[in-house]
Amino acid sequence: MSSATPALPTSLFSNGSLSSPQNISKTELNSFVKVSDPAIYKWRLVIAYDGTKFAGWQYQESPPTIQSMLEKALTQITKLQRKQLHLVGAGRTDAGVHAWGQVAHFVTPFNYTSLDSIHAALNGLLPQDIRVREIGAAVHEFHARFSCRSKVYRYQIYSDTFMDPFQRHFTYHTAYKLNASKIREAAQYFVGKHDFSAFANATKEDGVPDPLKTISRFDVIEMGSLLQLEVEGSGFMYRQVRNMVALLVQVGKEALDSDIVPMILETKDRRELAKYTLPAPPHGLCLVSVKYEEDHLQLPPDSPLTSFGRHHTITKCKLPFY
Repeated sequence: MSSATPALPTSLFSNGSLSSPQNISKTELNSFVKVSDPAIYKWRLVIAYDGTKFAGWQYQESPPTIQSMLEKALTQITKLQRKQLHLVGAGRTDAGVHAWGQVAHFVTPFNYTSLDSIHAALNGLLPQDIRVREIGAAVHEFHARFSCRSKVYRYQIYSDTFMDPFQRHFTYHTAYKLNASKIREAAQYFVGKHDFSAFANATKEDGVPDPLKTISRFDVIEMGSLLQLEVEGSGFMYRQVRNMVALLVQVGKEALDSDIVPMILETKDRRELAKYTLPAPPHGLCLVSVKYEEDHLQLPPDSPLTSFGRHHTITKCKLPFY
């Protein structure tokens, strides 16, 4: 793995920021790519996004998705076709769902000497509601989806007479005053290894998923009128988190007792949950983080340092003193 590519040329940047994408010539972008080694190099991304305007993670041409926007930016930078990138995300979030710590990987037939410029280029080409927080080299064994040890999701509920307008895109509003103690009690019934068939919506993807999942924690955090329900598990079925939250909201309203959770779990029948509630809306949900074994996060030999972005600096104040 001796071949490497130089960083992006400084001509692409103005005051530390990427120039307008339409002003970047193919010659300039190609200047930092040199394919001379048939080896495959794998790269890990940590991505944050506001999912309000997107049709979820999974690729489709229209309407836009998070994956399609990332692939569009990566193809411009690497000059590879999207099928050559093999971009894979850790979780396929639904339309309207957000992420702070989505993880993805892609591959290239060339190495990089530095990732800071590539990082800046990606964020310069992406819309403002998608940001790559981190980019680093990954060992060949790493797989964003299948190497995952656990995922952490957070669902936010604003429980008050009217909605805080500054939280409306990221928090579900209910005018009921929810009983957080009751929600906390009911949430603990989800902890452990269970068959979550009753809390999963049907999906045509991936055949028949394994309904046995392990929930390691389900925390309920009160912050005034804001309730944060944070759940960590080995994996989640389609809309499982939103269905669990929806039932907990009914318990919080004191419309149901907390023992409704084990009763519905025992049925293993999605129709049983439908008698009590609909799924919680997507905009309150956020993929907070994806966790992996430490050996899968080690940097491979002859790889550049991980990029967390660059701060701008100045050497002196440019404003006159009076």
